[in-house]
Amino acid sequence: MKIIPVSYQDAVRKKNIFIPLFKEDVLAKQEIILHLPPLVKTTVGKLAKEEFRGEEGEVKSVWFPSGSIRYVRLFGLGERAKWNPRRTQVLARIFVRYAKSERMEEFTVPMLLFQTKSGTAAQIFAENALMADFEFNTYRQKPKDGWPQVKTVYLAGNKKDLPDMEMGIREGTVVGEEVNACRHLANTPGRDMTPTVLAKAARDASANKKIRVRVMEEREMKRLHMGGILGVSAGSDEKPKLIILEYRAGPKNQKPLVIAGKGVTFDSGGLNVKPHPHMYEMHMDMSGGAAVIHGIAAIARLKLPINVVGIIPAVENMPSGSSYRPGDLLKTHSGKVIEVLNTDAEGRVILADALSYAAMQYKPGLLIDFATLTGAASVALGNHCSAIFTQDRKLQDDLLEIGNISGDHVWPLPLWDEYLSEIKGTFGDIANDSPKNSRHGGAVHGAKFLEQFAEGARFAHVDIAPRMTTIESDCLAKGASGVGVRFIVELAKQYGKL
Repeated sequence: MKIIPVSYQDAVRKKNIFIPLFKEDVLAKQEIILHLPPLVKTTVGKLAKEEFRGEEGEVKSVWFPSGSIRYVRLFGLGERAKWNPRRTQVLARIFVRYAKSERMEEFTVPMLLFQTKSGTAAQIFAENALMADFEFNTYRQKPKDGWPQVKTVYLAGNKKDLPDMEMGIREGTVVGEEVNACRHLANTPGRDMTPTVLAKAARDASANKKIRVRVMEEREMKRLHMGGILGVSAGSDEKPKLIILEYRAGPKNQKPLVIAGKGVTFDSGGLNVKPHPHMYEMHMDMSGGAAVIHGIAAIARLKLPINVVGIIPAVENMPSGSSYRPGDLLKTHSGKVIEVLNTDAEGRVILADALSYAAMQYKPGLLIDFATLTGAASVALGNHCSAIFTQDRKLQDDLLEIGNISGDHVWPLPLWDEYLSEIKGTFGDIANDSPKNSRHGGAVHGAKFLEQFAEGARFAHVDIAPRMTTIESDCLAKGASGVGVRFIVELAKQYGKL
């Protein structure tokens, strides 16, 4: 899909024009209306007065049998007072999904009125239009008439704003493409997405982008006493990998932003095997790792001036005669011993080694992880945002704002020290589940566990389990959402201010 900025004067020569309107809007307020041919303007005005009410989700169209314009469609946005930035993210997706459903290859839409800066509006539109265009059809048979495809979108604005719009579209396209690449990785079935394949995907995504990729093998992990990663991977024929990506384009004295991503390429639950309804989609349990790979790829493509390191422990969690067991005691890279109470709480176990290695090796200015860690986060928040955990109140506020700007929305849950006593080990230093097997506070227990391996670094945990897959209101294809990529890019932009 190409997104091309055009002036309002040129926009009205296109054959499919989409005009979004709030209920309170008069058509004359829309700049694009002023440039329509008189007959078209009159006809559209009559439609708006007599039939169109501007209700959210309402679409009215008028067809013109001659001239360059063929269709004008009015899209209702509802009441302006009820609009919010979250809906702005979805609007571009609505247009693309509608166009695909009508098998339109192109359409034109005016710059959205509720954005303050034209470049920012164009960036948001481009990101979300590309995300809406994505379909995971890799394993499906192509229909005889092909897949519906929007080839070109014309984004209309004032002539003076076109340079800013072009820059915004360029950035939004990069981010949208990397989000979709992340979704492709996460959607790939577990049989085809192993730790080895994920490591290759990291190399492929980093090629020609000044990103250094190193893959640590099992032998080196044994030497570094990474008992968490080695323990979880023991039940699988697939060998573990520790994938490290380094992009250094910031000042030499800048402490790096270090981002860890959970890379469980399939999670059966291990010997504490998941019940049937909960095992489906567990090939996406590496969504955090995929987000780190493509978030850093986007940072490099945008040439952001930052030092950033990604670290992804990649394993399969499978039941077999060699699996790690409840009751096992795993000595980690940090020296702390994990007491295994539940083999299905494996993400925190592998991240324990990754976080301590990252903190000791790289001395980060901020250490943050993205992980589909707990179903409890989804129970707490539903599926509209991810959960964030940090003891740093300023950082918490900054991360909330980064979520709002990027569209990867987050909401805070506590990381109080009172929760630590609830995961204290009996025979080890720390347990990977509550010894009381309590269902209460599971998301916090997971976050508090991870904090113990941050080695004093400034730390935040993002539990992306609530946003692992799309929901109907996202107006995106079913499957992986690509959560985290946009957040990571915005985090990199603002890193110097955190």
